[in-house]
Amino acid sequence: MLDELVNLIADLKEKEAVEAAKKLLDDGADPIRVLERCRMATEIVGKRFEEDIYFIPDMLFSGEILEQISQLAKAKIHRDVDDESYAGKVVIGTVEGDLHDIGKNIVAFLLEANNFKTYDLGVDVSAQKFVDAIREVQPDVVGMSGLLTIAFGAMSNTISVIKQAGLRDKVRIMIGGAPTNEDVARRVGADAYAKDAQQGVELARQWSAVK
Repeated sequence: MLDELVNLIADLKEKEAVEAAKKLLDDGADPIRVLERCRMATEIVGKRFEEDIYFIPDMLFSGEILEQISQLAKAKIHRDVDDESYAGKVVIGTVEGDLHDIGKNIVAFLLEANNFKTYDLGVDVSAQKFVDAIREVQPDVVGMSGLLTIAFGAMSNTISVIKQAGLRDKVRIMIGGAPTNEDVARRVGADAYAKDAQQGVELARQWSAVK
């Protein structure tokens, strides 16, 4: 049924997708595995958008479906972070122009599960909002997510604005999302690329430990 969930989301079958996700979670499926299938579906949706099969209303609708499933999964894995012994602080968000959050949510959930204080800025996050959060939170790590290739420009611009604000040397920056890779990380000025959520957590752990 996990593979069926991918197809239901990608085909924008809202009722069936939400019901399938709920049944999986109620039957004891790992919430992270359910969210991972959601991430796979977002990749299909993103490709269909870039191939002009789907359009902006379809993207928004897919986001609504994923938000419903995300909330169901989050309820199963929520964990309060120990304020006295947290591993580090992370600001994370999907960059401006991109409305997808499943990949970001998986990373945020795993960070919380590993005792990180995680400040999720949401989707379509402007460069200035990242800067404001860095000033307020003073995180060890900033994570930027993007599903579409148009997100590369937003990542580059955001890192440039962080640098202009005099904050670049105060944080380590990772990027992630289906179209990203190590070359993209270098081009946009990030410190690293996380190929999946677990690697994102490992990078955050390494960087927080040396600050």
